[in-house]
Amino acid sequence: MTRNCITIFASAAVPALLAAVSLGSTGAAFAAPCAGPGAPTDTQTRCLTAVQIPGNPLRSFDISWVNPDRAEYYLADRSNAGIDIIDTKHNKFKRTLGGFVGVKLNGSGGVNNNISGPDGVTTHGRWLYGGDGNSTLKVFDLDAPTASALKQSIPTGGTTRVDEMALTTDGRLLLAANNAEDPPFGTLFSANGDAKVSNVTALLKVVVSNAILPKGFGLSIEQPAWDPKTERFYVSIPVIANNPTGCNYGQLSGPITCDGGLLVVDPTMAAAPTTVLGAFDSTTNTGVVPLTKCGPNGATVGPHDNLLLGCTPQNNPSDTDTLVINAKTKNFALISNITGSDEVWFNSGDFRYYLGASRACGTAGTCPDPAHGFPGFAALGVVDETSVLVETVPQSSASHSVAADSERNFIYVPQAAPVSVVGSGGDITTVGQGICGSTNGCVAVYVHSDDEDDVAELYAAYNQLTPAEQAEYARTVGDNPAAYNIGGDPTSYLTVQNKMLLIGQLRGLYAAYNQLTPEQQAVYSQTVGGNPAEYDIGGDPLSGLTVQNKMRLIGQLRGN
Repeated sequence: MTRNCITIFASAAVPALLAAVSLGSTGAAFAAPCAGPGAPTDTQTRCLTAVQIPGNPLRSFDISWVNPDRAEYYLADRSNAGIDIIDTKHNKFKRTLGGFVGVKLNGSGGVNNNISGPDGVTTHGRWLYGGDGNSTLKVFDLDAPTASALKQSIPTGGTTRVDEMALTTDGRLLLAANNAEDPPFGTLFSANGDAKVSNVTALLKVVVSNAILPKGFGLSIEQPAWDPKTERFYVSIPVIANNPTGCNYGQLSGPITCDGGLLVVDPTMAAAPTTVLGAFDSTTNTGVVPLTKCGPNGATVGPHDNLLLGCTPQNNPSDTDTLVINAKTKNFALISNITGSDEVWFNSGDFRYYLGASRACGTAGTCPDPAHGFPGFAALGVVDETSVLVETVPQSSASHSVAADSERNFIYVPQAAPVSVVGSGGDITTVGQGICGSTNGCVAVYVHSDDEDDVAELYAAYNQLTPAEQAEYARTVGDNPAAYNIGGDPTSYLTVQNKMLLIGQLRGLYAAYNQLTPEQQAVYSQTVGGNPAEYDIGGDPLSGLTVQNKMRLIGQLRGN
């Protein structure tokens, strides 16, 4: 049909470019967020805001995840027995998916993480997968209403939690770890991929040879990560026997002295119902790779097939660095001055690693621990793509979880409520309260200062557009996510430039259009409407050619 330019401007939806961030209401009084040690002004990574979670204050939480295509952040929130979802476009709380066992306590009144849930969480498309404390994998349809979102609850055969997990790129295979079983094991699932109906099934159990993880000593496996280039799952193992020879993995009195390993799993070579993996086999690229000076919890895949592993003195008191290892060559490098990580995340939007380093002060316990010589806070660690530590940002004492939205370059770090509010498991510092602006705990939102400046400039320019120009802007950007979405370019800077260029073009085009007579405007509309491939803004990656065509048409109509 024939489309009138003015009609297009006036009728298109006008979503906010960057909506003002706000705090979800929980009935409590709030101060301004982003204050105190957790919001330094001299770091590249800056505290932007805090998102409040309705319900119980955050006492216990675990893994978090971001699906940038859905613009959603997910937090395994044991305090509210569900997975919290935050809208990452507007940094607002959306809803909680319940049905988990919640916080379970031990005999002394502390949180028993091994049987609490939810724990691990990951997503692909419309499907969310969450591990629970009763050894079940729960499957949710994110396109369904909250009350009917839970589609499956699948037992893995253990008695403790289904913890961290990873999906293949196509979302069709999922590896989840029962880390607290003795011996620990992983379960490989056939997952939903892009299917419309959930049909997740357990395929087989993955265990590590008893010679490497001897039974009876509480040894575990932790965060898996999928590398699409080598087509392998890589799973952190905190402690393995005989690494180095004669070390203490718990069979002797005294501190642990064994380092950890990296389990490499080929999902296509596994044999049902159980696959046992031993020492690393370079011919098949499977098995356990012994690590040096690292007992890892977290694992994430970065550029060039490099994996950053979250080493922590929680597993081996002498392991106080962070390790990066290449998935192909197994060559590695140690990163000094950052340790104690649980979840780690590579953000492809800014090419940086983010580390949830709850033991960044170097203790095997809780930071700070000045009585044992470990002053200093838990931290958000920031490492660049060349494996150089950029900075650390102080966090609440229980802060061990981190995830980033690669399209918007927001970094999400949950904060525990103060110990005075929730008891054991709460923040023993005032850092979290300053970040959150409340005593409920929160999810802190960080952003690079450079990104913040670019986006602020873009937002200011957007606000100079008329509502009609904003509508055309929204339609153009929405039609060309690769060219305009922040995160489409590795540094995100080019896409900001593209948006700024588009704004300038729209202002010039709209001003020129208004110089036409009504008769000329009618001819313009008929011409443009009859040639959408030539004239629709968005057909060209930068929209420049089609804007030029429209400007040329206006000039022709005016007789120039």
